[in-house]
Amino acid sequence: MKGHPLARMVLYSVIATIVGTVLVLVIDWFPTGASTAAGPIDRLYDVLLVPSVVIFVLVMTVVIYCAVKFRAKPGDLGDGAPIHGSTRLEIFWVTVPFIMVTALAVYGWVVLDDIEAKQPNTLIVGVRAQQFAWRFTYPDEGDLKTNQLVLPKDRPVEFRVTTNDVLHSFWVPQFRLKTDTVPGLTTKIRVTPNREGRYDVVCAELCGIGHSTMRQAVRVVAPGEYSAWSAQAKKQQKTVGGETPPEPE
Repeated sequence: MKGHPLARMVLYSVIATIVGTVLVLVIDWFPTGASTAAGPIDRLYDVLLVPSVVIFVLVMTVVIYCAVKFRAKPGDLGDGAPIHGSTRLEIFWVTVPFIMVTALAVYGWVVLDDIEAKQPNTLIVGVRAQQFAWRFTYPDEGDLKTNQLVLPKDRPVEFRVTTNDVLHSFWVPQFRLKTDTVPGLTTKIRVTPNREGRYDVVCAELCGIGHSTMRQAVRVVAPGEYSAWSAQAKKQQKTVGGETPPEPE
């Protein structure tokens, strides 16, 4: 292709931007969402990623163009020609990124505020992490203690997360939300499961030699099935005493 090198670079950057943006929007990066937070978080990810791709391509275009256009000739050890600053350009590259970052931050805050809003009829679930397992408590179910996590579909849940030992991170990928477990603190995270199924609680913080095995099933079931499970679990806990690990069929 003939023409000015800068024109070619601009053309290549436009093509790369279009291809990169299409790939970002077409590729399904995440597992199937299973909570009301999944949709807004996926959209937030796209909103953040698209301008990131555009900016990356533009910056790399300038870098490649400068590296090719102004590269030193073989054997040339002299200094490059002096350049003069541009106040207008400096104002532009400070103001535009500031506006973009502020807009993205405000949008992210709005999404997070909506996700974390308190909901009526919230089910409280205590989560206790330890190397290398999870334990759960249901205060609303007579302080039921179990190593099984079962949640009713379409009912808001507030997880109150703590740890017996080191840092862990409570994460269900299909819910799109996670929170760190910090020794001496109780962190909270709210989610409303909206898809029945079996998913995994994953520790997303390197916590020791058994980190990769620190997984636990979470079942999202119909409200009636959850009520039957909790009644059976409470009955079994009273009968045998201590922690009960029943799991719905």
